Amino acid sequence: MNRVRVNCFSISLDGFGAGPSQSLENPLGERGTELHNWFFPTKTIQKSVFGRDGGTEGVDDRMAARSFEDVGAWILGRNMFAPSRGPWPVDDAWKGWWGDTPPYHCDVFVLTHHPRPSFALAHTTFHFVTDGIEAALTRAKASAKGKDVRICGGASTIRQYLQAGLIDEMHLAVSPVLLGRGEHLFSGIDLGALGFKPPEMIQGEGATHYILSRSAY
Repeated sequence: MNRVRVNCFSISLDGFGAGPSQSLENPLGERGTELHNWFFPTKTIQKSVFGRDGGTEGVDDRMAARSFEDVGAWILGRNMFAPSRGPWPVDDAWKGWWGDTPPYHCDVFVLTHHPRPSFALAHTTFHFVTDGIEAALTRAKASAKGKDVRICGGASTIRQYLQAGLIDEMHLAVSPVLLGRGEHLFSGIDLGALGFKPPEMIQGEGATHYILSRSAY
């Protein structure tokens, strides 16, 4: 069907998708990891991201597992790929937050203002797109071969795709956390005007899950 979707994007009760002062030490910003307390312990994420057995089961795990289903390509903002800013260093050895075994297993398109050659790691190829969100989406849809394209984030990237009317479905996980500052997901966004219907709500063990679809879907 080639939908464009967001899955497992965690936000605080006050709408922040990351804390302030993102850095190598705090890739999700100060206190940002608190948004994902429901996510990282799940069986699905322990296996796919950390390569470990075990992990929690239940609603949260089922939502995490659902997020990988029928995904043929991913789009990441630069912050989701690297802590650096500006031109890529000539000898840049950074390959992402996940080490040598990224969990994507398909093509990943990274939004950036600065060119960088594509490279492959363990069934995943990273491409760096410098000509905007629509160009990245066109390439991702072609790569996905009829499967869905997942917009991974961060919040700024999701806002851009929302404002352009390019997202068909969003799964938001609202964590019981108040951040107070950071990167707000819905700044400048009118979901109703964009055609999103009232969400389906699913109560998980560590977060409340909302699935929003546009009227056309």
